[in-house]
Amino acid sequence: MTVEYEATAAASGNSATERFLSKESAGATSSPERVDMLVGEVLGAVHETIRRHEVSYDEYEALKAWLIQVGADGEWPLFLDVWLEHVVEEVATEDREGSQGSIEGPYYVADSPRLPAEASLPMRDDEPGTPLVFQGRVTDVSGRSLSGAHVEMWHADDYGFYSQYAPGLPEWNLRGTVVADEWGRFRIHTVQPAPYQIPHDGACGALIAAAGWHAWRPAHLHLKVSAAGHRRVTSQLYFRGGDYVDDDIAQAVKPSLLLDPTPTADGTSNEVTYNFTLDRE
Repeated sequence: MTVEYEATAAASGNSATERFLSKESAGATSSPERVDMLVGEVLGAVHETIRRHEVSYDEYEALKAWLIQVGADGEWPLFLDVWLEHVVEEVATEDREGSQGSIEGPYYVADSPRLPAEASLPMRDDEPGTPLVFQGRVTDVSGRSLSGAHVEMWHADDYGFYSQYAPGLPEWNLRGTVVADEWGRFRIHTVQPAPYQIPHDGACGALIAAAGWHAWRPAHLHLKVSAAGHRRVTSQLYFRGGDYVDDDIAQAVKPSLLLDPTPTADGTSNEVTYNFTLDRE
C-alpha cells in the first residue's frame, strides 16, 4: 500500500489546526458590539431552527457529542473551510474588479520554494498523473504587466493527497512560488490533479454519512497571486466537465474559474492558459 494512503482525518486535522493557530490572522479581533451582534444573530437562527423542527434531547446530545469530537479530531479548520468559507470569501471580495477568487482551504503552506518564471513544481521522479502545463500572465486592471508577480501554486497529487498533510510525500511535493518575468508571464509544469474525498474517517465524515451527503471535491489547482501594491487573489481553478464540478461539497466552484486544457502539440501533456488581473490596494 502506498504510504500516503495511511493518512487519517485526525492526523491531517491536527496538522491543519496547528498551522492555522500559527497564523497572525488567527488573533484578529472585532469590537464587542460586533461580536454581540454576530453571535446573537447566529444563536437566534439556531434557536429558531430548534423550535421550528422540534429538536429532541437525543438530537441535542448527539450534536453535543459531535461538536466535542470535531475538536478532538482537530477538524474545525476542515469543517469551517468546507461548509462556511465560500460565503465569507464571496462577501470579502464582492468589490473586486480583477480576477475572481475562491476559498483557500485548510492545506495551504506558506514559504514554498521560489521558482523562476518557467519552472516545474517539485515532484517525485515517478509522479503519477497526466503532465500539465499551466501558463498565463499577471496584469493590473488596466492591462499593465506586473513584473515579478508571485504565483503560488499547490494541489493534491493523483491520489488526492497533499504534501505535509499525508505521510510519505516529499515536504514540498507539488508546491511552489513562481516569480513572473518582466512581462508578468509564467509557465508552470506540474501534473493534473484528480478529484478527491475530504477526510471522512473523523467527525466531518460522520456528519456526511448522517446527512447522506458525499465527500467529494472536484479536481482543482490552488493559487495565490500577488504583486507589490496590489490585492492578492486566492483562487481555486477547476476542470470543465470534470467529476463533481457541479456538485462540490465545498460549494466553491464559479464559472470564471473553469479551465479547458488541451493536448500539447507533441501529445505528451495537457496545457492551459489562465490570466490573472489584480486590483490596486
